[in-house]
Amino acid sequence: MSLSGVLRRSPRLVWAGVALVVTILVVVLLTRESAPAVSETAQTAEVTMRTFTATIVARGAIEPQIGAEVRVGSRISGRVQRLAANVGDQVERGQVIAELETAEYDAVVAEREAELRLAESVLTAAEAFDPGSVARAQAELAQAEATAALAAEAWVRYEELLRAGAVTRAEAEGVLERHRVTEAQLDAARRALELARSGGTEQRRQAEAARDRAHAALESARVERSFASIRAPISGVVASVATQEGETVAAGLSAPTFLTIVDLERLQVEAYVDEVDIGKVVPGQRVSFTVDAFPARDFGGRVSAVYPNATIQDNVVKYVTAVEIEGDYAGLLRPEMTANVRILPESREVLAVPARAIRREGNDNIVYVVIDGRAEARTVRIGWREGVWAEVVEGLEAGERILVDPPSTP
Repeated sequence: MSLSGVLRRSPRLVWAGVALVVTILVVVLLTRESAPAVSETAQTAEVTMRTFTATIVARGAIEPQIGAEVRVGSRISGRVQRLAANVGDQVERGQVIAELETAEYDAVVAEREAELRLAESVLTAAEAFDPGSVARAQAELAQAEATAALAAEAWVRYEELLRAGAVTRAEAEGVLERHRVTEAQLDAARRALELARSGGTEQRRQAEAARDRAHAALESARVERSFASIRAPISGVVASVATQEGETVAAGLSAPTFLTIVDLERLQVEAYVDEVDIGKVVPGQRVSFTVDAFPARDFGGRVSAVYPNATIQDNVVKYVTAVEIEGDYAGLLRPEMTANVRILPESREVLAVPARAIRREGNDNIVYVVIDGRAEARTVRIGWREGVWAEVVEGLEAGERILVDPPSTP
């Protein structure tokens, strides 16, 4: 069927199509008329690619690394006889820094030494067991075996003679009784030999066990005695002293602290990074920081870890970022110094616009795009910010122009 035929048969369809086209044209014209015209003096900017370094600024403090600050205490109770370190002293690992009185522990060691000597003497006596008793038991066994053999042979002969009627039953029973007695004597001789052999071995075993117990007790007493000499577990500087000579310390569930040692060569920066920026921080990023004591000097480092737990500062959620310090800083940095930190993430190319070109309308970020001399509102999604610039993740394309100072919303 031809088009003219379709139109003649469906006039309503024709008028519906015409109405739709007219409606679309009206909407387009109204839309264009509603978009404000851009004046010739309005400042515009082109949406372009820019290099963002997104420097993150934070404040923190110099802190010892894990294991670089140790509180030294005593594992035993006693009176401080000598304190060999003071605040600011440099100590080496293993150096004696304090000593307790040892008279009580020396007495225990002497007692354990005496017990060990006694156990060793008992063992010596057991090892000197008389081997003659075993020889005698062996001789008695041999004699019992021979007697039992003769008695057995006699019984065999008398048993045959009894069947032949050559001897009386009483005579035969007497020989049988003698045979039974010699067998019992043989069993007794065998048991006597076993006892003689095992007697010396068992005594030696018991003496050896007693000697080992005494030796272990002596070693335990010596170890406890050694706790009276308190040694530095790490090399470093004495940061604080919590006792003095003549004081009595009591060791309980927690060891009493004598002093604190800090290794000033193992320090780190703990920076408090705002939750808005923490997503940009990853281990390995370069860090630059200054301290108030040396404001003209920059120190370097790298992010070593981001702690998972948050902390609240002035009602702001922040995360501790640990920074490993690089370079020579010996004698300059000390714990608790305030640090002004700049974290330097890797540079990246982003689509950027001036931050002031963005208006917040409800939950949306709006920019005004200049099209044919008019400003058209467009919703965009914003990413990183760097200074006066903001990254546009979605909603704009490179080369488009936008109003730098968009009209305020009514």
